[in-house]
Amino acid sequence: MANQVETLVASAAIKCQADKFYNFFKFSMNDIVKIFPAAFTGVELIEGEEGAVGNIKTWHYIVGAIPTTAKVLTEAIDDAAKTIKFSVLEGDLLLVYKSFKATLTVSDGFAKWSIEYEKATILSPPPQLYVPLAVTLCTLVDAYLLIN
Repeated sequence: MANQVETLVASAAIKCQADKFYNFFKFSMNDIVKIFPAAFTGVELIEGEEGAVGNIKTWHYIVGAIPTTAKVLTEAIDDAAKTIKFSVLEGDLLLVYKSFKATLTVSDGFAKWSIEYEKATILSPPPQLYVPLAVTLCTLVDAYLLIN
């Protein structure tokens, strides 16, 4: 039986302007290390430029008390829809999933992460720990942007 792509969704209310929130994730994601240091320990741009499709970053973060590394491609950016799509190219996630993609969509008062994944084996668990991580990230970024 072939594996199928499954989806998890994490949503959060935001109070700052949608454009400001979207542009943070487009241009300033490296700042999440100072905004959410309990979960994000490092971000390095290794190819391309900030805010551009095709850039590649190495992410160091902690999910479920487990230090994790991921090499992530910015696959698509749609300014009109305020949507950014990320795809994991290498790293710890690909030991558990054949593919792992996250899409951020921002609208007035709302941010939504859609996580698409394909399990590597039937025993691979769904990435449930990423839902509260994404919600907390949105909440902290929103609070940061409201005062900066």
